[in-house]
Parts: sequence; C-alpha cells; structure tokens
Amino acid sequence: MGKTIAEKILSRASGTENARPDDYVVAEIDLAMIHDAWGHVGPILMKAGVERVWDTERIVTVFDHFNPPPTVKDAEAYKIGREAVEKYGIKYNYGQNAGVCHQVFVEKGHIRPGMLIVGTDSHTMTYGALGAAGASLGFSEMAYVAANGKLWFKVPKTMKFTLNGRLAPRVTAKDVILYLAGKYSVNVAQYMSVEYYGEIIRSMSLAGRMTLANMTAEIGAKFAFVDVDETVYEYLKGRTDAPYEPVYADEDAVYENEYTEDLTALVPQVAMPFAVDNVAPASTLGDVKINQCVLGSCTNGRLEDLRAAADILRGKKVSPKVNFLVIPASTEVYRAAMHEGLIDVFLEAGAVVCHACCGPCNGGHLGLLAEGEVCLSSSSRNFKNRMGAPGSEVYLASPATVAASGVTGRITDPRDF
Repeated sequence: MGKTIAEKILSRASGTENARPDDYVVAEIDLAMIHDAWGHVGPILMKAGVERVWDTERIVTVFDHFNPPPTVKDAEAYKIGREAVEKYGIKYNYGQNAGVCHQVFVEKGHIRPGMLIVGTDSHTMTYGALGAAGASLGFSEMAYVAANGKLWFKVPKTMKFTLNGRLAPRVTAKDVILYLAGKYSVNVAQYMSVEYYGEIIRSMSLAGRMTLANMTAEIGAKFAFVDVDETVYEYLKGRTDAPYEPVYADEDAVYENEYTEDLTALVPQVAMPFAVDNVAPASTLGDVKINQCVLGSCTNGRLEDLRAAADILRGKKVSPKVNFLVIPASTEVYRAAMHEGLIDVFLEAGAVVCHACCGPCNGGHLGLLAEGEVCLSSSSRNFKNRMGAPGSEVYLASPATVAASGVTGRITDPRDF
C-alpha cells in the first residue's frame, strides 16, 4: 500500500519505516520559524534554564505581526524577543525590515521540497506550495522544539483535490480556495493533510500556489501540499544551493476523501462575515458598501497580487469614501513593485502605501476599523473583531476584487473592469 506525501515526510523525519494515519511519531524538525512569538518563546526557554538552542542555523526569525509596535505592551514584547534572539545566537534573524514571515523565508531560500517545518503562525502550511510540510505550533511546543529539535506528531489522514479546467480572466487562486471553503466547509479537512493536483495547479504561478496552501489552514488542515514541478525548481534556482529531495505521493496512496472539480466556469468569490466558508460570487454583493480596502498579507501581498490590483487602478481613483491600504508582503516585493512603477499607480489612485508587514490582518495596527465600518481585504480571515471594533465587518476577496471595489466604493466583480 502506497504512501501520501505527509506519510512519507513523517516517516523519513521520524526514522519510521511505515508511518500511517493515526500513528504517533517523534520527528526530527528540519526548520523552525519563530516570528514575534520570541517575546513568549524566549521567556519559556529562559525559565526552563535552556542555555543553548538546538540549532542556531535552523531557527529562522522575523518580526512582522506588530511591526512597528503599536502599544507599549507590544514594544516590551519586541524588546524581550530581540534580547532572546541575541542571547541564543540565532543566525538568520531578518529583524523588522524584511516583511511577512512566510514570504520572507521562501524568498531567502529557507523553504525547500520535502522539509518538515514548524512555525509560530497558523499559516505555516504556506510552505506546502514548495512541497514542504509546514505545521503551526503554540509557544510552549515551539520552545520545546527550539531546545530539542524534535516534536511528536499524529500522522494525519490525507484528502486530495484535483482541480481541472482553466481559470477565467480575473479569477485567481484566492477565488479557488474561497470557492472550496464555501462548498466543502471550514471543517472538511480537520487535522488532515491536503494534496492539490490538476490542470489548474500546473498552470498556477508559485504565488498562486502559496495563496492556495496558505488558506488551506481555513478548512482545518494540518498540512497542505501543492504538486511540485518545474515552477518550484525554477524559483529555487539562485535562492538556495542547499540540497533537497522532492516528495511525491505513490500512485496507490490511500486517501480519506478525493474531490475533483472543473473550475472553468468559476467566477470571483467573496467570503462574507464572519466565516471563511460564508461565500458568494462577488457579482451578487453589489449593495455592500465598504469603508476600507486592504491589499496585502501573507495570503495576497506578493508582486503578482500588486500587479493585478494596479492593472485595475491604473488611471483611476479610489473612492473618496474608501481608505485603501497597500501592504507589500516583503521588502523584496516592495522594491520590485517600486521599480515596475506599481507604487506610483497606487499613489496616483489615492491609496496609502505602507511598509512590508502584517498590517491590520491580525488586529494589530495599520488600519483598524471603527464600529459599523466594513473592510474588503485580500487577507485570510474575517472573524468577528479580527480587524478592529466588535461591530465592524471584514469581507475577503482576491486582489483584483479588492481593487475594483476600492474604485466603486462597494463590493464589485473585477470583471466589470
């Protein structure tokens, strides 16, 4: 009986010949990602008397969620975090000027096919776009990994999506994952590994694959894997010279569920408050007026996303009733957008261009909503109180839909442009 990707990676990492679903294994970690959470992980390590971390080169760090700190409490946490990073001699510390963790570590070549990666962020499974197993951890679990370099895992069952057809113009990976969440629910992949295949996957850019893997967290998954091919290999050229071994599922691998979709007729989608699976076509929501647009986050702040928005905003003006925030996912993305003239497009349209960070996505800062205000965001979550006042609302959509809606002042199908 063949193995899925998750079964193969956890078998290799645990030294277990045949790890199967529901088995418990202790696996050696290939990479640990710690962001602002150093403000919590550091004190746990110190209180436990840990003087040396497991590997100073396999723990990577960036400060992104509350950058720059919006409150004294956050500033104190950053101070503690920086002191911990210095104490433990973390080699790859990208500080506060690099951008959002998942984008930065992919750009820097830390993420490679076949790796087992853990991170202090719920969207660590973004790395599945490159064929790596990415799982999110709490602070105590991460402190254990930082000290020991290993952790126990329950081997997940696996489900398979085969996505065929060809996406229409202005329909993107974000629309795909919102559609899947809407049709199958946020619970369909609870503690499961998800594998994506099909014509649409093969034609999807790495940026699109990262969006797809990233938001697989919103359907409950433990891991997400996008079929690895030349798109990944080409991206890694020049970004890393470290060896890697891609992992592929066996032809006779056993899946808990298999779903096949032809998405040729898919239209732009929007997730409505307050759940990611509360989804409707953008064309049906034209009566929803908005106060703010957010273009950015680890879900949709890449160069491809900025280009899609700029293509709509070029020569137009953002509605005077809308606060339009552009937040590149990394400094590398910011520079590329600047050299392409995209930043000028945004500024001419009346948008506010911010530094590379998480922005308002986690309710931290940069664009919090007042009572009764409505935001359309390209980020990953629209839970109540996610982006400001309890009485505010967040809708989720693709960068193209966000840009079109910013111009009209209401949720708008980008195909209208």
